[in-house]
Amino acid sequence: MIVITGSAGFIGSCLVSKFNSEGLTDLILVDDFSKIEKDKNAKGKKFTKKIERSVFVEWLQKNYKEIDSIIHIGARTDTTEFNVELFNELNLNYTKALWKICTEHKIPFIYASSAATYGLGEHGYDDDETKIPLLKPLNPYGDSKNDFDKWAIQQKETPPHWQGLKFFNVYGPNEYHKARMASVIFHSFYQIKNTGKVKLFRSHNPNYTDGGQLRDFVYVKDVVNVIWFLYSKQPKSGIYNLGSGKARTFLDLAEATFKALNIEPNIEFIDTPIDIRDKYQYFTEANMQKLISVGYSKPFTSLEEGVEDYVKGYLDTNKYL
Repeated sequence: MIVITGSAGFIGSCLVSKFNSEGLTDLILVDDFSKIEKDKNAKGKKFTKKIERSVFVEWLQKNYKEIDSIIHIGARTDTTEFNVELFNELNLNYTKALWKICTEHKIPFIYASSAATYGLGEHGYDDDETKIPLLKPLNPYGDSKNDFDKWAIQQKETPPHWQGLKFFNVYGPNEYHKARMASVIFHSFYQIKNTGKVKLFRSHNPNYTDGGQLRDFVYVKDVVNVIWFLYSKQPKSGIYNLGSGKARTFLDLAEATFKALNIEPNIEFIDTPIDIRDKYQYFTEANMQKLISVGYSKPFTSLEEGVEDYVKGYLDTNKYL
């Protein structure tokens, strides 16, 4: 059986759909299933068993012989949360516990890291593991992910195959429950629907025009394709970037959303809030050569294609993947 943690969430539920589409239904889904706003993400999915996140480690210690692989997507992902102990418990120590069980019982392990580990990008966006100790995340969430990455690369005893994935700006179906933490595309869609316009942050950096701030936006369907590749091919262990490899502006994103809705663009610029202005990222772009070097060859979806598919196929029809 294959374990997918965070299975009721955004990326996790899309991953369950991907595995189902590949004919795999012998899945163990792990999450906090008390959050009913995520229930629709599980509709129509095929699986063997659901286990609450809070008891999963204990269950795994007793039932490890049943498990062929663990894909650990579940995490506390709120970048505005500043309770360090909460991140230590749910992100750092929980992932260490799974790693140790996978190591002891020789279970392949894939886990979610984050591009939030790169901070302001002082050391670039290259998934060179020698640079990981130098990185300076901007919030406790990023710290928790980087702390685990640092710990993982120091371990002499590891799972037989393992990969950590630095997700960049993921967008796509099944993020309805994420509220303020949902993607900019999600929020742009509803702003257009409700007000006829999109609000973007004004640039406070002379090197960037208003709306010219750049991010690596990656469609969730590409993300799950990469995870499937890593699961099925088991390439070299290590930490990998997972973005599109192509930075695009927020203006590009907003204009693509208007186009998908067949509405003329109407964009308003507002000041970036003071409390986040000094920590605001003006540029992120994943160096994807490491993943390509181990055999991943599928092209990534362009921003325009991804936005059109997301808006027309899901947001505008309130559908799930």
